[in-house]
Amino acid sequence: MAINFDNALGVHPQALALRERRSEVLAANLANADTPNYKARDLDFKSVLKQTTSAEKTMERRQAGHFAPPQQLLGAQLMYRNPNQVSLDGNTVESHVEQAKYAENAVQYQASLQFISNKFSGLMMALRGQ
Repeated sequence: MAINFDNALGVHPQALALRERRSEVLAANLANADTPNYKARDLDFKSVLKQTTSAEKTMERRQAGHFAPPQQLLGAQLMYRNPNQVSLDGNTVESHVEQAKYAENAVQYQASLQFISNKFSGLMMALRGQ
């Protein structure tokens, strides 16, 4: 009997990849905090993950002439963030907001890693017969 890791791990690998992508976007925002006219970007984790999981479960390419389902995981739509206070140089990055979002994303990334670790621990216990 083969183990299907997609079923065993659930949504956690996709969530981990999206958290990684979001951390890259937030880091780019922080790196460009002093760049004139730079617009802060972010991705809406919940909507992108929902699109990713629903596209995998409902859309299939059955004929060669059909379009393939959109790859939302790596090509996630980035949105612009509205600043609380507009700067004179047109930059919308607010360092304190970006640092808070980055820290929040880091904690959620660690949680996703822990969920995957727990899933693998459960699989190992089942394989050992414990």
